[in-house]
Amino acid sequence: MEVHNPSQILAERGPRAQAMGNLYHTHHLLPNQCSSLVVQTTEAPLPQVWSMVRRFDRPQSYKRFVCGCTMRRGKGGVGSVREVNIVSGLPAETSLERLDKLDDDLHVMRFSLIGGDHRLANYHSTLTLHEDEEDGVRKTVVMESYVVDVPGGNSEGETCYFANTIIGFNLKALAAVTETMALKANIPSGF
Repeated sequence: MEVHNPSQILAERGPRAQAMGNLYHTHHLLPNQCSSLVVQTTEAPLPQVWSMVRRFDRPQSYKRFVCGCTMRRGKGGVGSVREVNIVSGLPAETSLERLDKLDDDLHVMRFSLIGGDHRLANYHSTLTLHEDEEDGVRKTVVMESYVVDVPGGNSEGETCYFANTIIGFNLKALAAVTETMALKANIPSGF
């Protein structure tokens, strides 16, 4: 099973992605941990994408595996805690998550899983957005990396494969939702 190499992904994405990766997506791992990076490009404008991502209280607006969210502490700012209800069919029903960083100027969000009935212990996610040009068209690049303990009975590859699959689906859904919003708002492709 292949685990994505963040350095290779960033090198293929160019200097802007490499800079963002060096600043926000480089993690120091303990021996029992794994990490990876998932990248998604969307034709929706960065402000529109960020307006969806930054809503810590509404992950279900683009995360298709989330069927509900209740704020347990705070109103969506740093330190807020949400309880996320997960759709049936996945190996968990709830996840308790804390917002660790929200930077509206640099478009950086960090959160940690602090409870729930999942097996993702010590899971920390970093999500960044930046604009880049691809084939002469401006696009928004969404990058999400994480660090997580490898559960007993699983390999590093299996753990990363599971997390990458969920994140990949979430970021593809984010791109689809924000591109549809941009079309409805008559925002031209390449903004």
